[in-house]
Order: sequence, then C-alpha cells, then structure tokens
Amino acid sequence: MSIPSIAALVIGGVVLVFLFLWASFVSASPGEIKVISGPRGQRVLHGKTGWKVPLLERVDSMTASMISVDAQTTDFVPTNDYINVRVDAAVKVRIATDDPTLFRAATRNFLYKETREISEEVRDTLEGHLRAIIGQMKLTDIITDRAAFSERVQENATLDLEEMGLEIVAFNIQNVTDQNGVIDNLGIDNTEQIRKTAAIAKANAQKEVAQATAVAEKEANDAQVASQLEIAQKQTDLAKRQAALKVEADTEKAKADAAYEIQSQVQRRDIERETAQADIVKQEQQAVIKEKEVVVTRQALQAEVNAKADADRYAMEKKADAALYTRQRDAEAEAFERTKKADADKQAMLAEAQGIEARGRAEATAIGAKLTAEAEGLEKKAEAMTKMNQAAVLEMYFRALPEVARAIAEPLANVDSITMYGEGNSAQMVADITKSITQVNAGLGDSLGLNLQQLFSALVGAKLVSPTIADAVEEGVRGAAKPQDR
Repeated sequence: MSIPSIAALVIGGVVLVFLFLWASFVSASPGEIKVISGPRGQRVLHGKTGWKVPLLERVDSMTASMISVDAQTTDFVPTNDYINVRVDAAVKVRIATDDPTLFRAATRNFLYKETREISEEVRDTLEGHLRAIIGQMKLTDIITDRAAFSERVQENATLDLEEMGLEIVAFNIQNVTDQNGVIDNLGIDNTEQIRKTAAIAKANAQKEVAQATAVAEKEANDAQVASQLEIAQKQTDLAKRQAALKVEADTEKAKADAAYEIQSQVQRRDIERETAQADIVKQEQQAVIKEKEVVVTRQALQAEVNAKADADRYAMEKKADAALYTRQRDAEAEAFERTKKADADKQAMLAEAQGIEARGRAEATAIGAKLTAEAEGLEKKAEAMTKMNQAAVLEMYFRALPEVARAIAEPLANVDSITMYGEGNSAQMVADITKSITQVNAGLGDSLGLNLQQLFSALVGAKLVSPTIADAVEEGVRGAAKPQDR
C-alpha cells in the first residue's frame, strides 16, 4: 500500500474518531437538565458534561430554572366562619435536583413537557390546597396573619409537589377578597376606633399645646421686657461711646486735614518743579530735533539739487550725443549718395562711351581726322600735367581743402545751438572735423594712389603740415557753424 493511501486512511480514521467524539459529547448548563436514556438506563446531567453512545442512546432536556405559578381560587370559598372569600397567591417552584429520588420523579413526570404545562399542573394542585386551608381558618386570621396562612398551604402542598419532583421556592399571598364586603366592614370598625383614638389624642395634644403656648408667651414677654431694658442700656452706652469717638475722630480728622494740606503743598511744589524741569528738557529736545530737521532738510535740498544737476547734465549729454549721431549719419548718408551718384555718372559715361564707340565705328571715316586732332590735344594736355611739379599739386589741394571742410561742417549749420561740456569745447569740435578730413584724405590717397603725408613731408617738413591743415579746417568750420561754449 502506498504512502498516500496510508495517509488518507489515517486522516479518515482521525475524522471518524473526531465525529464520533463530537456526536457522543453531551453538555448541560446550570439552567438546564440533560437526561440520557438507553440500554444502560437513565443518566441525568445538571451543570456538567457526559458521554452517550450514538444511535443507541438519546438525550432529552428539561429546564432547571424557577417556574412562576399564579395560584388562585377560581370562585369564592367559605372560611371557617362561613364568609366566602377568594385568595390570590404568587408561587415560585422548581425541579428538585438535589434529591435523586425527587429528581427521578420530576424526570418521570415532566421530561417531555413544557414549562407552561408544568405551571398548569402545579396551579391545580395549589388551588386545592388553598381551598382546604381557607376552610380551616377564620377570615380575620387569614387577613391578619397571612404568613401563617401561606405556611399552612405550603406544608399541606409539599407532599404532593415532592411526589411530582418539585419544591416550593416562594409562596406569597397577594390578595384576599370577600363576596359581601365583610372585609370592608371590618376595616370601617377599625377605622372608627382609630379615628376615636386619634381625636382623643388630638384633644390632649391641643390642650398641652395651649398650656405650653401660654407658658411660652409669658416667658417670651419677660424675655422681651428684659431684652428691651438691656437694649436701652446698650443704646445709652452706645450713644456715650459714639460721642466720645466722634470727638476723638474730629480731632484726628482736623490733624489729618492739616497734615493733608501740608503734604498737598509739598507735593504741589514738587510737581511744579518737576514740570518746569520737564518743560526745559522738552524745549532742549525740540531744539535738537529742529537742528536735526534743518540738517536733514539741507541734505535733502542738496541731494535734490545734485540730482537735478546730474539729470540735466545727463540729458544734455544725451542730447549732444544724439545731435552728433544725427550729424554723423547725415554726413555718411550724403557721402553715400555722392558715391552712388559718382558711380551712376561713371556708368552713364561708360554707356555713353560705348554708344559713341559704336557710332564712331560707323562714322570712323568721317570723324577720323577730328579724333586724331583731339588725341593730339589730349596728349599735349597730358604732357602739361606731367610737367606739373609737387608744389602745384599741393596748391590745388590747399585750394580745395576749405571747401572739403565746409562740406563736412555744413550739417552743423542746421543746428540752432550746440552746448558742449567739459574741456576743449570748440577745439574738440575742430579736432573731430579734422579727423573727418584726415579720413577723406586717406580715401583720396587710396583712390588716386597719392601719399599726401609723404608729399607734404618732402616739400615743407612734417611739422609745418599739421598747422596748415588745422588752419584750413578751422577756416572751413567758421564758415559753416558758430558753436556756443559754456
């Protein structure tokens, strides 16, 4: 046999054993009774556990709690003195579990019955015993000694209840009524007797009260007179004492008023002195504050003036820079336009030359002599230009230089006024224009292939050239604009 089969058999056996034990186990709480019946007879469990044989034994339950029974006579029953009464009693019974004999009797009688059925059987039994005891006792005994009545009923019913397997836990007579109002009449007699006794007691009490009241009033009057005499004496003593105290108080008050006036004068003098000192300190502080305010105001004004001056200077500098930038842009634009115009003229002349060349080719024969003559004239002119010396070139340059300076400074004529700050003033402006002319000279030298600086140096020396150029520039500037120095 394989291991899994063995394991399955073992598990199955354990389960069967567990199920068998579970089916065999019987438990009874303290409030119930379990009765196991079978081949071995009956076994009773109360507040404990036990075992049974499944399928062979059965388990039945009974309550072990107290059972309430409302025992009463269904109709009126005559007493020993022939007065018909009806009695109600509240009874508590339970199954006798302490005595095995009584317990077996209870299981025999009530094993398959409910609590309601047990209560009905007990009520019938107790009603019979109530009737028997009522017939043996007088009405007054039943009413006045209910405990004895209930004890006789219990004693009479105990034997029957024990045979049923029950025991009485409590037996209380709740109500006794009669058919003809006898109990009420007995109550009237007792009531009247009680009233009589109460009236006598009341009269005696009132008499004693009156006597005690008279004595008390006399004692009170005596006490009142004595009290008034004592009060008058006390008031006299009080008036004397008050007068003496008033004299003493007036004296002390006069002293206190005088001392208060003196102290007030001293305090007033101290206050005035402190006030004067405080005023002096306050005036000194105000003077210091005013001095500081003057300093602050002076600093604020100085800062405002400096700020305004800086702002004005900055604005003027920006305005001058803007004007200078405008002039430079205008000059550059004009130079650019002139350059463009020269290029256009050059192109036009080239075009015209090409046209002339084309026409000349067509008319070569007609104008050959004319061109030959013109060529000879141009050749002679070129020979004359070649023969010109450097002095003539410089003379032509210096004649044209004022015009160049005037053209550069001419945009300044459109400005109403020029304000310049700092050192140099008009000399600085002339230097700027001279710088522009120098740039023009450089451009001419590059375009014509001439080195004017070397040419000047060769003729008159480097030291004499710069003043000559400056004089020419200054002459051109005066003709174009008159700046205002500040």
